[in-house]
Amino acid sequence: MPIELVYHVRKEEPAAVLRELDEVRVLVDVITLDGATIRVGAEGTVVAVWNGGEAYEIEFPEPMGALATVEAADLVRTGRAVP
Repeated sequence: MPIELVYHVRKEEPAAVLRELDEVRVLVDVITLDGATIRVGAEGTVVAVWNGGEAYEIEFPEPMGALATVEAADLVRTGRAVP
């Protein structure tokens, strides 16, 4: 595959606003994968980016290791991971 084609394909991919390991705060209550409720204002860490940034898998410290999939509109970044 020529490099020009690769560049154009990559250029058209939507860029995620958040990256893995960014710190975020939720703007709505969310339910974790194990059924716990995470309240508005809770902070966590992005551990996966879904569908080019439409949603993110967030890990929360409380309850320990809680994971939730959260839509991009329901998150605000509070810290940026170092590249």
